[in-house]
Amino acid sequence: MSPIETLFTRAKLADGSLKDIGVSGGRIISIEPSSAEAPLAESVDLGGALAVPGFVEGHIHLDTSFFGDAWIPHKPCTNGFDVHERVAFQAQNMAQAAPMDVRARNQLDLCIANGSTQMRSHVMVDGSVGLKSLETVLAVREEYRDYIDIQLVAFPQSGILKSAGTPQLMDEAISMGADLVGGLDPASFDRDVEGHLNVVFGVAEKHGVDVDIHLHDGGTLGLFTIEQICARTRALSMQGHVAISHAYGLGDLGGDAAKRAVETIAASGVSIMTNAPGNHAFPPVALLRASGVTVFSGSDNIRDSWWPYGDGDMLGRAMMIGYRSGFYTDDELKAAFDVVTDSGAKALRLEGYGLKIGAKADFVTLKAEHVPEAVVAIPKERSVYKAGRLVARNGAVIRV
Repeated sequence: MSPIETLFTRAKLADGSLKDIGVSGGRIISIEPSSAEAPLAESVDLGGALAVPGFVEGHIHLDTSFFGDAWIPHKPCTNGFDVHERVAFQAQNMAQAAPMDVRARNQLDLCIANGSTQMRSHVMVDGSVGLKSLETVLAVREEYRDYIDIQLVAFPQSGILKSAGTPQLMDEAISMGADLVGGLDPASFDRDVEGHLNVVFGVAEKHGVDVDIHLHDGGTLGLFTIEQICARTRALSMQGHVAISHAYGLGDLGGDAAKRAVETIAASGVSIMTNAPGNHAFPPVALLRASGVTVFSGSDNIRDSWWPYGDGDMLGRAMMIGYRSGFYTDDELKAAFDVVTDSGAKALRLEGYGLKIGAKADFVTLKAEHVPEAVVAIPKERSVYKAGRLVARNGAVIRV
């Protein structure tokens, strides 16, 4: 075993035990009961703070946030929520926003400072912007490689079939460095479920990458699309490699219909992302988890054209999911926390995640007695470690 480079002493783990965590080469190589003896290695005394794995920001948009930029008042849709109209508003707002790289850095600093060490960001790739947004965000990702690990999804915000050249652009985006292929409301946006999914799964199969599809459609239309995505996933043996983000339609179902839908999802190995948005039905988190479906979360939009909210805090997101799901017991609060940590890591298929020997030394310390208290209190006094190095403390990123 390699010698310990840094020993983090008096870390309180989720089970309440005090442990010393040894780190070498950015990995955890030992977890032992805390000792009163003077450590032989360089040491950092965590003082009994609760130590948890770094948060998984599983769904965000680094290219479209206005966080840190001039305030842009929210413009409501003219007749209820409409994806087409929101996309049009976004194009208008982006034309007057600060440079994308500046805004992306602002958003990354916010997320890192709040404890995210892993992220999946959707980036626009379609006929309206070409590959310019992806090029910008790829460069920013490289700048931040020592602070956060970022997966990028080639996201056809303007549709695939409606936006000329988008299938070819998505193919090229994967070759450039995007990690996943995305999609957007195959039925209501492109009005061709099979044609849309042919492109998404075709690019994924060609390059051997995963899929993460935005699905806002509600009711039976949303359910039908979910069923088609699940069928494709099974047919291509992509269980565990496909996610549906939002899946609002699941929140419109009840009783036996909801159970049948959840069983279909569980059998296909498709993951479900929800950010528990305030004015939409959202997937039944407890029912999905009880059936073995991986549920993960993300901030989604942060102060952009879709809504003015968002603080980049996945611990706060866990609270929101628990609050909207009616989670009150300690076990339920732990489940909400799992959605933004271990389940997020499973959905993103992360290597070396968690507070365990052999894992990456990516963790957050919180001023809380235990996980349930952390979920409801959302303590802001926290330190963030990436590969065993302090990268943020109490809301500020630490540059090296």
